[in-house]
Amino acid sequence: MTVTTPPRPAAARHSAAARPGRRSPAAAVLALCWAGAAAVVALWWKDTGPVVGPAGWLIGGGRIAGLLTGYSCALLIGLMARIPALEAGVGSDRVARWHAMAGRYTICLLTAHAVLILWGYAVQAHTPVVGESWTVATTYPDMLKGTVGGLLLLTVGVLSVRAVRRRIGYETWYHLHLLTYLAVFLAFWHQLALGADLRGGGAGRAYWYGLYGSAAAAVLWFRLLVPLRTNLRHGLRVRAVVQEAPGVVSVVIGGRRLPELAARPGQFLRWRFLTPGLWWTSSPYSLSAAPRPDLLRITVKAVGGHSAALARLAPGTRIWAEGPYGALTADRRTRQKVLLLAGGVGVTPLRALFEALPARPGDLTLIYRARSAADLALRGELESIAHARGARLHLAVNSPDGRRPRLSVEGLRAALPDIAQHDVYVCGPPGLLRESYEALRAAGVPAGRIHHESFEL
Repeated sequence: MTVTTPPRPAAARHSAAARPGRRSPAAAVLALCWAGAAAVVALWWKDTGPVVGPAGWLIGGGRIAGLLTGYSCALLIGLMARIPALEAGVGSDRVARWHAMAGRYTICLLTAHAVLILWGYAVQAHTPVVGESWTVATTYPDMLKGTVGGLLLLTVGVLSVRAVRRRIGYETWYHLHLLTYLAVFLAFWHQLALGADLRGGGAGRAYWYGLYGSAAAAVLWFRLLVPLRTNLRHGLRVRAVVQEAPGVVSVVIGGRRLPELAARPGQFLRWRFLTPGLWWTSSPYSLSAAPRPDLLRITVKAVGGHSAALARLAPGTRIWAEGPYGALTADRRTRQKVLLLAGGVGVTPLRALFEALPARPGDLTLIYRARSAADLALRGELESIAHARGARLHLAVNSPDGRRPRLSVEGLRAALPDIAQHDVYVCGPPGLLRESYEALRAAGVPAGRIHHESFEL
């Protein structure tokens, strides 16, 4: 391990008291989501009379499952809308996990709705389930729309199973995943036509229109109109591509009125490079330096065809960007002392925080772990920042025989005896996140002061 602990020079421009971290709105958002589900159950309860016989129980169960399916579909769309208050306040990774969880609930509820309703109708009509299913699908109003929408949702659900998704590749999965919009659109009209609680006027129908109208408006505004305005305003283009380490490059990006973009250290944008072979792919890359009035920078490791192709970008290439997103910012900080813990190319957002996070000399530490010294991307910059700010930089690389330095409670306390008094920002591979979280908790750091963000679902 290499340790850089420079003297405490005149870094006064960076010295500032830690501001109290903002409280995450995650709990409030989840409470609101569950309150909406409770309202759906209350709507069903209000409109449900006495239940008689097996058919009544089956149809009643199918109705409530259908209503909750419709509600979770609206949540799915809302969580796909990239609403800034959620992306920056709750965290993009957590919103993505919520979306995946809501998707699993939706598939389960949809299956229960179809099975219970068709079984109940078959019992009621004293006909086989298969025959009754065909009658319902071909004769009920808007039932074909509902059937197609349901099959599309089931298809997206199967494609989103981790094992399947890995086989088909991210981009194929992503574009097929957009079929969710069509599925929900078709299912909406089916719900209005056949939902016993939604037909006609009344509070139920008004609630449904408000729910789906809000979700659609969020998608239209935040996924279409805001990015269009952003890119017309800022005119982003590649300025230069710089080799940083084996397989790691920095892309320097210029544009107009960049301060109005309001990007912050620790955040990321979704970048689409408008050049053959890359224009159809939108990828999340973190800012690897504090934003400047005329420049932004990302640093990317080649881990696939798309990221490897960035090394060949020509200056002047136009860029379509969405964001900024992410909650790995100074707003989460609650203590004067801060530890930044990076693994591999996960150093990129932490490098930006290392440069910009307000701290007195000696209160800011970065631990950077990589396979070898050659893989320490941005090492020169990190050493310069540490020297200028009076910060501490610990570089941990594998031993000559390939053994990785273990992140342990003892090692953390040896480097920072008062580790329990720190806020900790972590970014790196999933294995590092798990290992560091366990070590930090064992070292006495409260869970609420361990801040991380991951693009893994």
